[in-house]
Amino acid sequence: MPESSAPAVRRDPYEVLNVTKESSDQEIKSAYRKLALKYHPDKNGNNPEAADHFKEVAYSYGILSDPEKRRQYDSAGFEGLETDAMDMEIDLSNLGTVNTMFAALFSKLGVPIKTTVSATVLEEALNGTVTVRPLPLGTSVSGKAEKQSAHFFGVTINELQAQAGVVVRVTSAAQSKFKLLYFEQEANGGYGLALQEDSEKTGKVTSAGMYFLHFQVYRMDSAMNMLAMAKHPEAAFFKKLEGLQPCEVSELKPGTHIFAVYGDNFFKTASYTIEALCAKSFEDVSEKLKEVEAQILAKRNDLRQFEVEYKKAMAHFQEVKNRYNEEKLTVDELLKEREKIHSSFTTVQAIIGHSGSTSAASKLPSDTPKAESPPEWGSDDGKDKSKKKWFNLNFNRSDKK
Repeated sequence: MPESSAPAVRRDPYEVLNVTKESSDQEIKSAYRKLALKYHPDKNGNNPEAADHFKEVAYSYGILSDPEKRRQYDSAGFEGLETDAMDMEIDLSNLGTVNTMFAALFSKLGVPIKTTVSATVLEEALNGTVTVRPLPLGTSVSGKAEKQSAHFFGVTINELQAQAGVVVRVTSAAQSKFKLLYFEQEANGGYGLALQEDSEKTGKVTSAGMYFLHFQVYRMDSAMNMLAMAKHPEAAFFKKLEGLQPCEVSELKPGTHIFAVYGDNFFKTASYTIEALCAKSFEDVSEKLKEVEAQILAKRNDLRQFEVEYKKAMAHFQEVKNRYNEEKLTVDELLKEREKIHSSFTTVQAIIGHSGSTSAASKLPSDTPKAESPPEWGSDDGKDKSKKKWFNLNFNRSDKK
């Protein structure tokens, strides 16, 4: 599989994409798109240096297309970036069968694998050779997109519909993996990729949507969230909103706009239903979305501040916990020593072993006075010692008459 790390020699991303620090997001995206097509490995099989250029272009675009990473680079250069969390997107159509199987396995196990749209699809769109089917507002179309191929649709809106706002959504009851793409008209009559949304699993379906409602709408990059949480598992909760990224286009002008459903499955087709809606019929829902988006953005900022407080509190808690364990150990040792001392106050001496041993009483000094034990009843010691025993009587005395 292609390398996902940074190039060995990193050049200024602005220099690589031939843009300036004042360039807009759209100018950066346009520059990347042209260079990616120019150096894509599929079109440069006999030029090994093209792969390195393609990797460098993708790496540079990964920095400048992300507002947070662009800000970090502008303020501190490469040192301000967390380069290990910036994975290059993989073109599945460029992988062999074995590598595709490994990628599918890792994806099924929950490893986030970023994929890009096939260079063939992008080139056909840029050349204007794709077939575009009409998708009127208020209608839906179902279909099946082959892996690494796309179905194109044209949504035509008038002035009133453009002012009200437009929503385009794709769902898959089969839980297929797909991308929803939005293309802008190029000067040569072709279409250049401007936006893309990866499908996400929501309940029993997978879905993706684009909302052009005249206010800032955000998309959630789940792969970025998973990478952030994997890097900081002890504080994964604080990374749940790090994948929140602003959509570059918030409104559409009157005219025909091109959307596409791209089959992002590894082996099978992607079943889908696409529908285009005018937000005029969903004014209450649109206002609610605007309110919730603002709340989520504010909550992300709150979490960043709260994370600092949380880490300080956890560090203090660990310090207190360590002291608790030390104090508990000290108290247990003191109580044990106290019990040992209390047990020393006793007249009962321990008997030393059986063989060759003597009692502790035999070890007392010889000059230590022994207390006399009271005489036992019925013992010889208890008889009157003033009386002589019968065998001590003198029978040799002669009696004179």
